[in-house]
Amino acid sequence: MLVLLPPSEGKASSGRGAPLKPESLSLPGLADARAAVLDELVELCAADEDKAREVLGLSEGLRGEIAKNVDLRSAGARPAGEIYTGVLYDALDLASLDTAAKKRAARSLLVFSGLWGAVRVTDRIPSYRCSMGVRLPGLGALGAHWRAPMAAVLPEAAGNGLVLDLRSSAYAAAWKPKGGVAGRTATVRVLHAPTRKVVSHFNKATKGRIVRSLLSASAAPGTPAELVDALRGLGYEVEAEAPGQSGRPWSLDVLVDEIH
Repeated sequence: MLVLLPPSEGKASSGRGAPLKPESLSLPGLADARAAVLDELVELCAADEDKAREVLGLSEGLRGEIAKNVDLRSAGARPAGEIYTGVLYDALDLASLDTAAKKRAARSLLVFSGLWGAVRVTDRIPSYRCSMGVRLPGLGALGAHWRAPMAAVLPEAAGNGLVLDLRSSAYAAAWKPKGGVAGRTATVRVLHAPTRKVVSHFNKATKGRIVRSLLSASAAPGTPAELVDALRGLGYEVEAEAPGQSGRPWSLDVLVDEIH
């Protein structure tokens, strides 16, 4: 099973560890595309702070994030699972998983990123600020920049197993599973049961809980239908819609009344 996650806007500090080693990151087929984004992002932030703030869509209060980007090559790096914070990652709480579940997380979780494309939670990266919705002056829209390299690399990463897609729309635009991979993909919405509406906090927290539940239970569904059974067995209320034709992803709605 491959689980596709969005990153978080908020990130922990890089700390004082060894700096980034781009060649050590997973999915080496993304290396050239990563280098292109890294080079332009560092150059932009070092040259013109005001322009960088505008390009990155940062408020005045987040101006300090620009200096963080300037130092990306020298800043300390930590496992991505420690860098990403926020509601989903708080609910997932990787640090408190048992050893076996942590190993499953290292194999199955893939976090999408405007800067790195996609990384494993064990990949060591510095803290940064660059969302997938950014349009860099040279490279253009990052979602479009990543499509070709992702299309070349992600099908192999997905293999022949289930793909559980929990990404937000901006990150989903960087890679859309096709063909046989799409047929083994399940996308998930989290709906507030009384209103049948997507509520941001419920959505993010429940997705984190779903991943944690699957990892902790050693669940290994191989198909979307098996995922539905696994989630129901773990106590989730799931409504599933099988695609009307082959080569299309399944759509799953998880209904919640409150976050525990």
